[in-house]
Amino acid sequence: MVRIKRVYEPPARGDGYRVLVDRLWPRGIRKEALQHDAWLRDLAPSTELRKRLHGEPELFAEFEALYLKELRSPQVQPLLEKLTRLAQRRTVTLLFAARDAEHNNAVVLAREINRRLERESTLGL
Repeated sequence: MVRIKRVYEPPARGDGYRVLVDRLWPRGIRKEALQHDAWLRDLAPSTELRKRLHGEPELFAEFEALYLKELRSPQVQPLLEKLTRLAQRRTVTLLFAARDAEHNNAVVLAREINRRLERESTLGL
């Protein structure tokens, strides 16, 4: 199972493995204060793509398409596969700092991981 959660929300017992998926460290949070298991900044959108979206929900469909293209790059595939395998065994919570809970990279990443999980489940893997 894959969940998403803002970094500013308190951790919950059901969060499982907590992964920060932003390229930049969230404002106002000390590194030792954020309860997380990993920071996978290489799974975050490129700086150029992140700046392109920055608070403009009307561009989200374009952002999503470009981000999915980045997620399919050979450099990112091993991280994405590792996170998908982990999500097969336990709950993974993707942490993000964006104010908009519906239009951010964690939403896209969660959909992609869930799509992969569903495909593997359908294939019996």
